[in-house]
Amino acid sequence: MIQQILERFPAGGPRGSWPAEEFAAEQRREGRAAEVVMDLTEDVFLVVVRRDSGG
Repeated sequence: MIQQILERFPAGGPRGSWPAEEFAAEQRREGRAAEVVMDLTEDVFLVVVRRDSGG
């Protein structure tokens, strides 16, 4: 699987705010299979789309 990173969000967002989840939900409403993953090394949330490699 290949991942395309759509957006990055800092892990230290304001309390009660989930900007990565909100962005991913917006992408899903537009038909993209977006999901949120954590990059522990960079301490960020990534909104990604996974795709089959086709082979």
